[in-house]
Amino acid sequence: MVAMRSGFLLVSRGFAPALVGSITLMLALAGCATSRGTGPAPSTEAKPEAKPEEAKPDAKPETKPSTKPEAAPSTGQTGEASWYGEPHHGRRTASGETYDMYQLTAAHPTLPLGTRVLVTNLKNGRAVEVRINDRGPHVPGRLIDLSFAAAQQLGVASSGTIPVRIRVLSLPPQ
Repeated sequence: MVAMRSGFLLVSRGFAPALVGSITLMLALAGCATSRGTGPAPSTEAKPEAKPEEAKPDAKPETKPSTKPEAAPSTGQTGEASWYGEPHHGRRTASGETYDMYQLTAAHPTLPLGTRVLVTNLKNGRAVEVRINDRGPHVPGRLIDLSFAAAQQLGVASSGTIPVRIRVLSLPPQ
């Protein structure tokens, strides 16, 4: 039984242990519900410290690789090349210029327009320098589309496709 007299709570003897037990339980549960912050728990693993000979105070921080690694000079790619000629001769290229099948040009899907690349025929070792002035090839599995003139210099104008390695020589001025 609970009674109130002059602002004090009076509890009968049979009710006191239950009240004390309830308060104890609430305090224990309140302790479990405390906020611990939003950050991750600190690691308990010991981290090895860098040895003096390994420490490089003037080292530059690591940077992520470029999204287009082939855009850097001297980068090489290997794949299948094809060539395009008469049906496209005189049409506009992605660079805006008119395609001339007798010039040393090529189409590549990602290299910047104006990039100069060295294309090497992996079957006979012949190489030719071309300028990227168009986008393509539009056939899956092909690396580069060469102009008729470039294909002739590589010795592939009659075969259609060949395995090649391309290496970026220079990027266009920006």
